[in-house]
Amino acid sequence: MFPRAPNRHCRDIARSGGERSENIAMKALVYHGAGDKRLEERPMPEVEHPGDAIVRILHTTICGTDLHILKGDVPTCQPGRILGHEGVGVIETVGAGVSSFNRGDHVLISCITACGRCSYCRRGMYSHCETGGWILGNLIDGTQAEYVRIPHADTSLHHIPAGADEEALVMLSDILPTGYECGVLNGKVAPGSSVAIVGAGPIGLAALLTAHFYSPASVIMIDVDPRRLQVASSFGATAVIDSGATDPIAAVMALTENRGADTVIEAVGVPATFELCQDLVAPGGVIANIGVHGAKADLHLERLWSRNIAITTRLVDTVTTPLLLKTVSAGTLDAGRLVTHHFTLDHVLEAYDTFGRAADTAALKVIITP
Repeated sequence: MFPRAPNRHCRDIARSGGERSENIAMKALVYHGAGDKRLEERPMPEVEHPGDAIVRILHTTICGTDLHILKGDVPTCQPGRILGHEGVGVIETVGAGVSSFNRGDHVLISCITACGRCSYCRRGMYSHCETGGWILGNLIDGTQAEYVRIPHADTSLHHIPAGADEEALVMLSDILPTGYECGVLNGKVAPGSSVAIVGAGPIGLAALLTAHFYSPASVIMIDVDPRRLQVASSFGATAVIDSGATDPIAAVMALTENRGADTVIEAVGVPATFELCQDLVAPGGVIANIGVHGAKADLHLERLWSRNIAITTRLVDTVTTPLLLKTVSAGTLDAGRLVTHHFTLDHVLEAYDTFGRAADTAALKVIITP
């Protein structure tokens, strides 16, 4: 791609501070403590540092992590915070230090903010960036609003190809790189291997879709929701197990010649599912945890110590977003299959209700459009 000429007018405004926007309000979904969220008017964000960009949101979504925040599982997120860490949008303003983006560019927002310079970023551990990481909708205001400020814009935004399905690309902000990095890559999915995914929600399905990159012999999905298991079958699961009606341990053993699965991916985030994974993994296998855990879970070393088991944890780094963007753009990965419902920002509370009652609504990912 040829370098673009800088938007001097936009940069000059950002460098000088421009017109103050305290009196200009926008709509935003604001967290006010456990169980309390409200659609409110908030001041427009402004450039605070030279590397910032202000993005007008075109589409955003709700993550399971947002539900964990609302349950009180994420104490770093304080009342008064605008929620959300996913979305696509259009650059409205850039700071004087931004060199890769200009006003009017369509961009994918990474859920992880990365400076690209600190010791963690140099190791590809963007989630632990010393001045970034998972800060959107957690430590700073997020994307469930009409506008959002993105720090370290040059290394935290991605150009969207012309003609791309921008709703589908919202899935690349978080869910697909999370399923891929924390589940598939950490779980060392390999050709001919067996994979069991506990949880057929959006993140488990994202792991299922990206596990196919490595041609495993079998991918077994486990959940208590028959409708989500039907979706998993349509997404390419070789077997599904309704753990509300069937003993999942016996069923997995029957499907794996009594060995267990080479890779077991935990995609729920509750103690019972993590403990189930310990019963499903084969000797020499990997348990890859994706779920956000707000309570302690037992680790049964009395059973596992001699079985050559690896247990991995990870916060998504989004290092694979460029790769995934290419697969979606090429049609190799159909990210839009994860979208089931659409709402406007005015109806964001209804969107949360729909997403939070997925067993009743059959919701996977909802798209919210200001």
